[in-house]
Amino acid sequence: MTTKTYTPKAGDVTAHWWTIDAQDLVLGRLATKIATLLRGKHKPQYTPHLDTGDYVVVLNADKVAVTGQRMTEKMYYRYSGFPGGLAEESLQDLLKRQPERVIRLAVRGMLPRNRLGRQMLDKLKVYPGTAHPHGGQTPKALDLSAWPRVQAAD
Repeated sequence: MTTKTYTPKAGDVTAHWWTIDAQDLVLGRLATKIATLLRGKHKPQYTPHLDTGDYVVVLNADKVAVTGQRMTEKMYYRYSGFPGGLAEESLQDLLKRQPERVIRLAVRGMLPRNRLGRQMLDKLKVYPGTAHPHGGQTPKALDLSAWPRVQAAD
């Protein structure tokens, strides 16, 4: 008699909603925890080829912290494809202009670079303040001091 390996199907996975208050949290450490939740690696039925992750709502994105001199020295680059079209912007300037983009770019770098990674990134909702339109999904507040013991009560 052989034992069979359990492989979850797409219908077996239930996605939960979490809220994270990013105020005074270090950007990189926050991004790794968000990426883990989006991938579903905190669940026992994690499978690399399926989207087993949860939805994550990040609040206070404009109050995220960084260490060292990253606020002025870290640069973000965009290229339009035209000659002379390289634009660079510091972390400090991007946090003032689009604070949600900073967290989205940090998390995007930690997800797979394929269709599945893009699907996971769509479940990330980032807002600069405390107001968000996802109250109907009844997201649970996630205390990152209790990490990695994330328990989803069904």
